[in-house]
Amino acid sequence: MKFENRNYAFAGAFVDELARSGLRDVCICPGSRSSPLAISFARHSGIRKWTHLDERSAGFFALGMARNMGRPVAMVCSSGTASANFLPAVAEARYGLVPLIVLTADRPPELVNWGALQTIDQTRIYGDHVKLSVNAEAKEVTTDSMAYIRTLACKVYATSSGSPEGPVHVNFPFREPLEPSIILTDFPEKILEGDLEAWHGRVTGDPFVLNSVYENMPNMKDLKTLASYMSGVEHGLIVCGTNYQTGFANLITKLASKWKYPIFADALSGVRVGSHDRSMVLDTYDAYLRDDDLSTLVSPDLIIRFGPLPVSKSLAQYLEKHKNAYQVLVDEGDNWRDPFRIVSQFFNVSPVSFCEALTPLVNEEREHSIWSQWWMQTNLAVRQAIERQIDSYDCMFEGKVFSRLSNLIDDGTAFFVGNSMPVRDLDTFYHTSPKSVNFVANRGASGIDGVVSSALGIAAAGTRKVVLVIGDISLYHDMNGLLAAKLHRLNATIVVLNNNGGGIFSFLPQADHTDFFEEYFGTPHGLNFRSTADLYGLNYSFTQDWNAFDGAVNESLSSEGISLIEIPGDRVDNVELHGDVWNAISETVKNQKDLYSAL
Repeated sequence: MKFENRNYAFAGAFVDELARSGLRDVCICPGSRSSPLAISFARHSGIRKWTHLDERSAGFFALGMARNMGRPVAMVCSSGTASANFLPAVAEARYGLVPLIVLTADRPPELVNWGALQTIDQTRIYGDHVKLSVNAEAKEVTTDSMAYIRTLACKVYATSSGSPEGPVHVNFPFREPLEPSIILTDFPEKILEGDLEAWHGRVTGDPFVLNSVYENMPNMKDLKTLASYMSGVEHGLIVCGTNYQTGFANLITKLASKWKYPIFADALSGVRVGSHDRSMVLDTYDAYLRDDDLSTLVSPDLIIRFGPLPVSKSLAQYLEKHKNAYQVLVDEGDNWRDPFRIVSQFFNVSPVSFCEALTPLVNEEREHSIWSQWWMQTNLAVRQAIERQIDSYDCMFEGKVFSRLSNLIDDGTAFFVGNSMPVRDLDTFYHTSPKSVNFVANRGASGIDGVVSSALGIAAAGTRKVVLVIGDISLYHDMNGLLAAKLHRLNATIVVLNNNGGGIFSFLPQADHTDFFEEYFGTPHGLNFRSTADLYGLNYSFTQDWNAFDGAVNESLSSEGISLIEIPGDRVDNVELHGDVWNAISETVKNQKDLYSAL
């Protein structure tokens, strides 16, 4: 590795130390000011390079990779508004607890706020959305300065990957020359000779590690008190929000089986599907908790919630309604995800650490109570009613896409869903299954931007099969992200639900105001995506019946490349079909209410 001038001495040492710390992937966007970083990464054989033309897409691609691999991914951009385009992905990473290393190039301080082109104030541009923000100016090359830049790289990697994981930002103000020109008077001769080891300074041997700073264990005194309290509580429930931690599903289902506490398992929790014990898992609660009388009647004494609030609005309302229950939140990070102010006790630890510490304290296994049996019976009855209803639909009902896909995909599939309606329909219509499917969504900030890129980032991370279900507006937002599929020869199946606008708004009260609804909320666009597939070289299918849909999905899953499968829909019809599902379960829900009242 040659260090031609101070920019390359600093950038080269920083990149090399990131690699020694464990960095294996970087997403690089084009630009002149970022040349020292881009070329230093290009020269490093231990780091895979993923080129992107669009910074917003690059950020979400890196986020998808990092989430899937469980380790930081770096991203590089030039100065000016290029850095601002990383912000949506940075915000999602912050609230989704995803480790990203954001490296932005900048003009030197003497050019900022003096009218220099492509220059904005990038100091702490991401604000509180990053765990760490550093301005790393390439100054005179000395033993101390090189030790600093290497130690900084170690600190950056460790901070990003330390619990809770999240994004960090390093801003590099580079002076010219930006190309790798040799400047003979710039620093000592050993650098000109490419003597890397001479500038390790105090950072030698193994990388400097800060992970030990983030000890993540629950307070055992509080845990023992909680375990003792739980032993006397029969009417308990477990709520599992989004969780990507390995081993959590196995741990929490074993504990639930001992306690006989039903689990409200969000589709993104990793608990609803898999080979673990699912005997206590509820998967249709969103449907029957919509009944206000039932949700009021069935009152818990204890609720233990893991992670963020689930997707289901009716479940969130149920939690808020029963604020007198003793509610425990187990969640890591500094977000304190309790928007309703209903939590009685907060364990600021990872769910896995909590379960591992609690398991030895739970020795006895309870018998099923009337409480637990009622929940399981209700869930099963409602599931059967939902399945009967959607099986009767020959039309291309959006919710039925998820039940069909549950039969088509294999173990090990990464199933990515867009926000708005897709993630909600996944939660309602994809029921418990022994298949090990990895459900993923950008639910940190829950935006509809960058979804394509995040899903393709998972494909780039080496996942064998990736299925993305996305709405038409969300796909339109991130069509630029499709270029990565072509550039990097990725494999994925993309199902776009095209109802010609913002489908979720049709479920809101605004839809009744027809004088302004379509123009400002429905926002019809009249697009189909055949030309998009042609532009990016994707396989394309327009499916108007279920046999064609099944065939297109099977063909995509068994072939190379990206397939775009478009399903046409109507927003008004979609609302009516969802309503028919709720009507179909109403009699089942009434019977279950009567049963509970009689207990």
